[in-house]
Amino acid sequence: QVQLVESGGGLVQAGGSLRLSCAASGRTFSSYALGWFRQAPGKEREFVAAVRRTGGSTSYADSVKGRFTISRDNAKNTVYLQMNSLKPEDTAVYYCAANMGVVLTTTPSYWGQGTQVTVSS
Repeated sequence: QVQLVESGGGLVQAGGSLRLSCAASGRTFSSYALGWFRQAPGKEREFVAAVRRTGGSTSYADSVKGRFTISRDNAKNTVYLQMNSLKPEDTAVYYCAANMGVVLTTTPSYWGQGTQVTVSS
């Protein structure tokens, strides 16, 4: 079992940056693949980024490649999402997700409560 708590959301102007953090409980953090999803109003939840259990490999949605960076710190039981060059279309609730294993699946077992990111034009 792992519990995930996101922080770092807020209101930012287009072109600005935010860093989201997701703190996880439990002593087996390094056993989990981790990632971020987002859901905009009236839209389905979509994948944003993921990092493998080992932290050596990452993947991104095409819409955020080159602007967002996912990283993990196993010593702090935390995963981060650095978001640069934000656009109004990045406005959404961002969710941290995790599952046991090397890679993040399309249906992770564990979810955080979400943090709102709003990008103004």
